[in-house]
Amino acid sequence: MSGVVLKDVKKSYGAVHVIHGVDLEIEKGEFIVFVGPSGCGKSTLLRMIAGLEDISGGEMHIDGVLVNDVPPSKRGIAMVFQSYALYPHMTVYDNMAFGMRIAKEPQAEIDKKVRSAANILQLTNYLERLPKALSGGQRQRVAIGRSIVRNPKVFLFDEPLSNLDAALRVATRIEIAKLHESMDDAIMIYVTHDQVEAMTLADRIVVLSAGKIEQVGSPLELYEHPQSLFVAGFIGSPKMNLLTGKHADPFNCTTVGVRPEHLTVVDGGGTWSGKVIHTEKLGADSFLYVDMGLDEPMTVRENGTTKYNAGDTVSVIPMDGKVHRFGPDGRPATA
Repeated sequence: MSGVVLKDVKKSYGAVHVIHGVDLEIEKGEFIVFVGPSGCGKSTLLRMIAGLEDISGGEMHIDGVLVNDVPPSKRGIAMVFQSYALYPHMTVYDNMAFGMRIAKEPQAEIDKKVRSAANILQLTNYLERLPKALSGGQRQRVAIGRSIVRNPKVFLFDEPLSNLDAALRVATRIEIAKLHESMDDAIMIYVTHDQVEAMTLADRIVVLSAGKIEQVGSPLELYEHPQSLFVAGFIGSPKMNLLTGKHADPFNCTTVGVRPEHLTVVDGGGTWSGKVIHTEKLGADSFLYVDMGLDEPMTVRENGTTKYNAGDTVSVIPMDGKVHRFGPDGRPATA
């Protein structure tokens, strides 16, 4: 048994159950991303792996060892939080070296590991600076570097990029992806609410809802073959259009799903039609929001030079093979 293995893991706070029997196996070298709405249990599950939350039931193994009662410092894990938690009076070098000094490792080994981590994260030129002299992205890389020098078996990331602006998020996301490639034996488990982070970083995504796993798979598996209405509506930005009632009847199902990029506007006689209530022109792409008489408008992706505007009536058809059919139980329809 290798990697991280969760067997029927549960978490309760008194009578309140927040994690309901999670089973999951993570292999060495995998990058796993936990996603789900607020309150679904993704951060709680991460903290249970870290040892910061007790396990109420089930078993958790790391590298073949049962760790239910093993303290965080003995689990071989390193955690990167949303806040950088750097010592403001210490240089970048000293922040990264702090844990190793506390463990009384030889100075030569400390220097070797700190400089190696700094090279990986492009921090070599900043080692003598204080945190206040760094950008937010650089500070987060220092926090990641502090974890790297410990040579952990498992890296845990709890929404590490959420405090950064859009440009820094992209740059730091690339650094984390490069880090994963350079440390091919370490497990990385990452919690985020950001769809782009999940789709671009993960080997596999774990979709959580109300303390249970809805689906586990590669980003494209989840995007192209959602196994529930929840996953269909959660994975993807903009999200999949989900149509019910008379709009789903021609497809012999309770709910029909189709992604915005899989709809084509036609001159007439389409599968569905409605009035454009809003248009977003983003340059390369445009998004039409079409009133279909449902709770939410249908989203249609057009090219950036779309000719349609609010008030226009449009007719659309789904592309062949790109329609998702769901039954009354919210699972893929078989009939």
